[in-house]
Amino acid sequence: MQSQICIRVVLGPQRLRLLRAFFVRARTWPGHAKSPNAKNSPMPPELTLRSGAMRCTIVPALGGSIGGLWLDGIAVLREPPLAGIASVREMGSYPLLPFSNRVGHASFEWDHTRYTLLPNFPPEPHAIHGVAWQRAWTVVQADAQSATLALAHAGDQGWPFAFDSVQEFRLSAAGLSLQMSASNRCPHAAPMGLGWHPYFAKRPHSHIRFRAAARWDMGDDKLPTQRRAAAGLDTDCAELDVDHCFDGWEGALQLRDEHLQTSIRSSVRHLVVFTHPSRNFVAIEPVSHVNNAIQLAADRGCALQDLGLRILQPGESLSADMHIGVQRTDQVR
Repeated sequence: MQSQICIRVVLGPQRLRLLRAFFVRARTWPGHAKSPNAKNSPMPPELTLRSGAMRCTIVPALGGSIGGLWLDGIAVLREPPLAGIASVREMGSYPLLPFSNRVGHASFEWDHTRYTLLPNFPPEPHAIHGVAWQRAWTVVQADAQSATLALAHAGDQGWPFAFDSVQEFRLSAAGLSLQMSASNRCPHAAPMGLGWHPYFAKRPHSHIRFRAAARWDMGDDKLPTQRRAAAGLDTDCAELDVDHCFDGWEGALQLRDEHLQTSIRSSVRHLVVFTHPSRNFVAIEPVSHVNNAIQLAADRGCALQDLGLRILQPGESLSADMHIGVQRTDQVR
């Protein structure tokens, strides 16, 4: 599977009509970067999808994020806080759009213009994970096993270039399928990247396994420094200390413990993995590009595409998909 310049979110005729109507309305709404419908239609606080023994919650107003995912009541993603979710950073997963990880010191040059972004993860001086996780998404349509969310970004200090985006969630008895697309709504070419930031529950004897071609080392400033050959990971997670972007990822990963066997598949070929012995999760992030790609390309004199970041012409789109498959470990043959 390869990421393509096309809309790959598969929608029925009714959802497609609703999406088109949403984006037409959004582009005429003043200040629509934060939510075109926020003032004239209530946002559901939480959506719950169910299929067989699977359950998934989605919180549109908190970054179009996933609150949790369970099989037979066993957490696939980290559990929400007992006191309730107060921040999108406490969610089970959130979207990364229009870039993954960091833009160093919240500044970059594009088409001979220097742009300064709003640092959004103090005390770090960087901009992190784009803007979609800090925006309210609109529910276009939802039923018992699926939901379609949309976001229209007009361009602001968080990200200067306008884009439209869609997330599709589909739950089955075998797991959760996600699709994400973003379209450039600028009158000129603009950079675009995307991905997901799921936090998987880390339990005793959790073991991670995937194959890749290389790993990007990271400096004390949390920015990538050099690329070195690395075959991926095949190790227990209890003492694992990692915070790296891997490229040449084969698009498949397995996380297994005494309760669950979870498989992650995606069309993107970069993967950020973050955990530490003190953490109760393993962040496994399928993404389209290397961390800080927009600055690395300029510093190294290479093309953005070589680092996975795409250049979209007006009206062009970038899409990707991810599937989280879940089985009870004692039922795996």
